[in-house]
Amino acid sequence: MKVGIIPINIGAASGDQMVQLAQLAESLGYESAWTFEHVIVPLDYASKYPYNATGKMGAAPETPFVDPLIALTAIAAATKTLRLGTGVNILSQVNPIYMAKQAASLDFISNGRFMLGVGIGWLKEEFEALGVPFEKRGARFDDYVEGMRKIWSGEVVEHQSEFINWSGFKSYPLPVQNPFPVVMGGVQGKIFHRIAKYGNGWFAPEGNPETLAGHLKSLQATCDEHGRSMSDIEITCMWNGKGGRASIEALEAVGVHRVVVPLAGGASPVEHLQSVAEVAIG
Repeated sequence: MKVGIIPINIGAASGDQMVQLAQLAESLGYESAWTFEHVIVPLDYASKYPYNATGKMGAAPETPFVDPLIALTAIAAATKTLRLGTGVNILSQVNPIYMAKQAASLDFISNGRFMLGVGIGWLKEEFEALGVPFEKRGARFDDYVEGMRKIWSGEVVEHQSEFINWSGFKSYPLPVQNPFPVVMGGVQGKIFHRIAKYGNGWFAPEGNPETLAGHLKSLQATCDEHGRSMSDIEITCMWNGKGGRASIEALEAVGVHRVVVPLAGGASPVEHLQSVAEVAIG
């Protein structure tokens, strides 16, 4: 089982602290470091956060959210083997050419260690602040992924749609990895259809083996519909670091390939990383 940490980019007192924590994770044998993303945190919002019963995310507006791609670039320069993932960036609210360029560049400078995790987004107030329509964000997401893959192909890009009008250009460098891993996060809506059609991985925002088993059965059925092999899709889920090896083995038994441990584990981040490593990594 691969073991990662999340979120490496939130709440750090300094850039040095963030990088040092990533270096410690690498030295302890962690496989990857992941980020969360919000460009802004509204003082109040009507949108409902889907992964907490309160409908609110657990971050005050003053919480430092270092931009994920900038944070992972700094970490890439200071590490050798640690894989780097966004868990997830909100694709539907950004320019897809910039996202394709930045993702390819980060994979290039990290020698093929980057995984682009993307999601549709839930915070309408953030879309509004960025001047991007909240409506049709699912269709925009699908179109953006399809268009970005054309950019990463190295071929002349031709893509005309409701959301994109691209013609007659190339964008280099290309990602080192081929195919470049696009990981899709969430459990709602058409997520399994999107993974089956466009994704290389699923980032599940939970870690209950029984619940995941049901979701993975649905994903398998959807992959069958699209003629896609489940072996092409890497499964990542959140894990709270509790339950010892037995809990990891239970997740592995239902088909999980990687667990990602929240850094907010009650103790200091350093102590938490060390104690989890003793159990999960050895």
